[in-house]
Amino acid sequence: MPGVQVAIVGAGLSGLYAATLLEARGMHDYVLLEARDRCGGRILSEPSAAADRFDLGATWFWPMMQPALARLVDRLGLTTVAQHEDGDMLLEPAGQYAPRRVAGYRSDPAAVRLAGGMDTLTEALRGRLAAQRLVTGCRVRRLIHSGGHIEVQTEGPDGPAAAWRAAQVLLAVPPRLAAGTIACTPALPDTLARAWQGCTTWMAPHAKYVAVFDAPFWREQDLSGEARSAMGPMAEIHDASAPDGLAALFGFLGIPAALRGRIPEETLRSHCRAQLVRLFGHAAGAPRAEYLKDWAADPCTATAQDQTADEHHAARPPTTADAGAWSGRLIAIASECSPTHPGYAAGALDAALRGVEALA
Repeated sequence: MPGVQVAIVGAGLSGLYAATLLEARGMHDYVLLEARDRCGGRILSEPSAAADRFDLGATWFWPMMQPALARLVDRLGLTTVAQHEDGDMLLEPAGQYAPRRVAGYRSDPAAVRLAGGMDTLTEALRGRLAAQRLVTGCRVRRLIHSGGHIEVQTEGPDGPAAAWRAAQVLLAVPPRLAAGTIACTPALPDTLARAWQGCTTWMAPHAKYVAVFDAPFWREQDLSGEARSAMGPMAEIHDASAPDGLAALFGFLGIPAALRGRIPEETLRSHCRAQLVRLFGHAAGAPRAEYLKDWAADPCTATAQDQTADEHHAARPPTTADAGAWSGRLIAIASECSPTHPGYAAGALDAALRGVEALA
């Protein structure tokens, strides 16, 4: 059984950033374990092989409000793109009414995206890590505290995978997911387990649809691409066009997760296309590509509780046990654990930094 000082569970933004922080401090005795066959967690940009990629997960950040993330983006040499908000927005009220134009809304402070998608951030962090430190396709199923170490047992696609022995564990997966899918021996203290189970996972109840076009034809109508709808299936729509590249519109589906799960994906896509036609005209009915990601159906993000979960950012849960075997040995560092930006990409960085600083 290989031994390390630190095992990081989850290679989303918080796990990747924690690993780079350890590397920067000269601490190379760690392993980064990821259940998926990719890094990034709730950051996902498609298509992965194209120059123009479109975010199906985390999309925006606000440099004025989140300076630590802005500094990291600058250090990594990434390019930001201002969110397009010029022009009118559309409102689609309930009932048989035509969409209504209203003055556009401008974010204050201004929101930005990353050119090439948010994946460019996680890919840049991964590129700073030694390949042998990252293990994908292995899902952590059990943590056993025994004497001076923690046995981290994992499972692969075809059954038991491997185990690692670690002095400390950084949990870079959502607290609710960790509480529901990772067995701990001895059991976590009741107060900590309840807090983690009650912590809603940002993105878990959501689904996102993206339609890609050759050009942003809605701008010719002096429309921003932004819309709000009580008719659905998308409740909120925004321009997601690449700078000097392909155009795109994306929307958050307003259909509850439990109901979405009973609707075939192609049916959802067809209703999304029909809504875009109602709002933006016939040109919106024939996208050159379209993508749909239902995070509630992703077992590496959501649990059964998330099918009816509150969609607001959760209050920060405790990150470790107050006392006992797990105190200071098992530390949660997912974005939900940030006291400043819970649920956001900036929160993932903040929680990871706090977790690394808490290591003995």
